Amino acid sequence: MLDYWLIAEFMLLGVGTGFLAGLLGIGGGMTMVPFLTMIFTARAFPDDAVVKMAIATSLTTILFTSISSVWAHYKRGAVRTDLLWFMGSGAFVGTFVGANFAGALKGSVLAAIFAVFVGYSAWQMLRGKKPKPGRDVPGKSGQAAVGGVIGFMSSLLGAGGGFITVPFLTWCNVQMHQAVATSAGMGFPIAAGGLIGYAISGASVRGLPEGSLGYIYLPALAILAIGSVVTAPLGAKVAHAMNVATLKKTFAILLFALAGYMLTRAF
Repeated sequence: MLDYWLIAEFMLLGVGTGFLAGLLGIGGGMTMVPFLTMIFTARAFPDDAVVKMAIATSLTTILFTSISSVWAHYKRGAVRTDLLWFMGSGAFVGTFVGANFAGALKGSVLAAIFAVFVGYSAWQMLRGKKPKPGRDVPGKSGQAAVGGVIGFMSSLLGAGGGFITVPFLTWCNVQMHQAVATSAGMGFPIAAGGLIGYAISGASVRGLPEGSLGYIYLPALAILAIGSVVTAPLGAKVAHAMNVATLKKTFAILLFALAGYMLTRAF
C-alpha cells in the first residue's frame, strides 16, 4: 500500500515531466529517470535494481503519453506512416533486445551510460545546433535497422527516442513537423518493446518491491501516466505563447545536474 507522500511524489513528477515534455518538445525520460532513482533509493529498493526500475518505469509511461500525442499529429496529417511502420517495427525489436541487455548489466554501469547521454543531450541543447538535410531516407531495411538502434538506445535511457529520431529524419530531408510527429508515433512501439523486455528480464530477480512487473514498478507507472498525460497538452499550449529558447538553455543546466547525480550512482 502506497503512503500519501509517495503518491504525491509520483504525481508531482508526472505532472512536471509531462509539462516539460509538451513545453520543450523533449522526452520526459531525461528528467523522470534521475528523480525516480532518487525516490526509489530513498524507499530502500534493492540497490542494483534501482536504476533499472527507474528506466523501465519511465519507458513504459510512454505507452500512454504517445497515444494522445500521435493522435493529435495524425489528425493534422503530419505522421509519416510509411516511415513509422518499418522504423517502429525495428524499434520494437531493438527496445526488447536492449531491455534484456540492460537487465544483465550492473545498475552502476547503466547509470553511467545514462549520465553520458544526458550530458551530451544537454550540451547539444546549449549549442542549439540543428542538423542540416544531407541525404534521403533509407530503404525499408535501412529504416528498420535505424529503428532498431533507436529502440536499443531508448531502452538504456528510459526515453522515447526523440533525441535520435528527430535529428535523423531531419537529416534525411523530412520536414520538421513531420519528423516530430513521426517521432511521437515511435514512442508506442518503443515503450511496448520495453514493457515486455523489462518484464521478462526482471521476472526472476528476487527482492523487488510488491507491485513490480519485472523491473516495472506498476504503482508509479499508473500515477506518472495520469500526471503526464494531463499536463503534456498544457505544456504544448504554453509553448506557442512564449519564447522557449532561453528556457531550453536553463533546462540544459538542469540536465547537467541530473547527469552529475547519475554519475554518483555509477561511482
